[in-house]
Amino acid sequence: MKRAQYLTSIAAIALVVPATAQAQAYGPDDGVTGGSQSSERASRDGRDSRPQRQRAQVQPYIEVSQAVLAELSPGDEVVTFTQVAAGVDVSVQGRNNGGSASVRVEQNIGYGDAAADSTSVTGVARGYASVVPQVLTVEAGALAARTQVDNGGGSRLNAVEGLDTDSESRVYSGYVGPNVSTRVGEVDVSANYRFGYTRVEAPDAVVTTPGSPPVDVFDDSTVHSANARVGLRPNTSTPGGIGAAVGGGYYQEDIGNLDQRVRDAYVRGDVTVPVTSSLAVVGGVGYEDVQVSSRDAVVDAATGLPVIDADGRFITDESSPRQIAFETDGLIWDVGVVWRPSRRTAFEAHYGRRYDSDTYYGSFAYAPNARSALNISVYDGIAGFGGVLNNALVALPTNFEANRNAVTGDLNGCVSSLEGGNCFGGALASVRSSVFRSRGGVISYSRAVGRYNAGLSVGYDRRTFIAAPATVLAAADGLAEESYYANLGVSGELGRDASFSVNAYGNYLTSDFTDSDAMILGTSASYARQLYAGLSARAAVSLDYLDSDVSGEDLKTASALVGLRYDF
Repeated sequence: MKRAQYLTSIAAIALVVPATAQAQAYGPDDGVTGGSQSSERASRDGRDSRPQRQRAQVQPYIEVSQAVLAELSPGDEVVTFTQVAAGVDVSVQGRNNGGSASVRVEQNIGYGDAAADSTSVTGVARGYASVVPQVLTVEAGALAARTQVDNGGGSRLNAVEGLDTDSESRVYSGYVGPNVSTRVGEVDVSANYRFGYTRVEAPDAVVTTPGSPPVDVFDDSTVHSANARVGLRPNTSTPGGIGAAVGGGYYQEDIGNLDQRVRDAYVRGDVTVPVTSSLAVVGGVGYEDVQVSSRDAVVDAATGLPVIDADGRFITDESSPRQIAFETDGLIWDVGVVWRPSRRTAFEAHYGRRYDSDTYYGSFAYAPNARSALNISVYDGIAGFGGVLNNALVALPTNFEANRNAVTGDLNGCVSSLEGGNCFGGALASVRSSVFRSRGGVISYSRAVGRYNAGLSVGYDRRTFIAAPATVLAAADGLAEESYYANLGVSGELGRDASFSVNAYGNYLTSDFTDSDAMILGTSASYARQLYAGLSARAAVSLDYLDSDVSGEDLKTASALVGLRYDF
């Protein structure tokens, strides 16, 4: 239908839901961990510092619904479809293990030529298990999401038009690894390793806008990340009560497209100088070696054009030499402050030099009670699409409820939780294969009042792409995409037998690839009422609006759903 045609013609447009801040791979350690970890710790401490009892909740369900999608402008097409779904929501919270998961399998049966049948599996999970309590844990996370990819390499969630399988994309990502944390006398010892894998199943075509650089949609990547650290906390046996630590780390991401590779190795020392019992000045200095490289594509001798494989991606010329896209090595440093006035509040801010340029990062977490939490993060890092998505999964809390689109059942990009960072959707902003430097920040606030829960997230993300000269991706080097986004949600119970949810989002997006911008707005509401035992009736409506320079016309759509759900 026309709606899908308009959306797939938009270059460099991505519906960005609030992004999880990517913390630096290193930072001073004075007993207050950095980045998203400090946010999650402050939130947990603000809720309850007593040992948890083992709690396990498993909620399987099935749904049968009838839905309608109408294009309000510029066209007037209408499609209907039947939706059959089965899923399970799991939460396990204990002293030595914890985790949450939401998995859904959905079959859509469309009526008429404008709607195609489709099957999808979506889900998000993160958890940990203690092998040796308080010393060795193993953690893992996974994501399966359905998105749409436009011809600028942008990606968007909440795609009601996902029935148009020609523009649909599936994203799968996961990671697993051990964490070690112990104490030898007064010395803290910690180490971790993560292996991650990400794959995108995108439309089988490399589509470009005339005059714009070619787009190579991300295929897959593997990530290896390892860090180790030893140190003394402040106010121990060190002179003046100064805390000190040394550590090192290694990161490597191998991207299938054009054999791209990101390598980052560092060693550094850190000191923490207490100013008061809750405030400290921190600083660190070290050595880092960063390299981004790739190979070129196979070129057709007759046409001089790069060769595309059956999946619509450039074929790598394995015989071509590896080309350096970005390389720097040498001194790195940063200084900052850490403020932790209570177990419920943590703040840190850092400025320094990294990647041969200035860098800023930090976080603020405030959980005044068991029913509210505020988190702010500022991030800066170099990675590929798979690395950013893996890091977003790592930063998710282990106790959450997944947020899903009321009509399609797709993941909204955020989870409901009072524990730290709770969004991963911003990592899906663009599925270009090129490596990029991502800088930005996000603010999120969660509040529970009686039977009602509310959440607000606002953020900004800028991706500056990195590509090797004299390769097929060279035109993308230095180009940037910027996203400003906001997401608001309210849900709760209406008496003993009914519940509701209301969500709204807004995004403003710009891209150097097409020299265009777009405004995307949307809202949805759902209502559910229990009929008997586990059987409930549900209804949902949604409105979406897109104003894009590229499409030339505004797009307005409305959708609605009615159905039954049974919880076992």
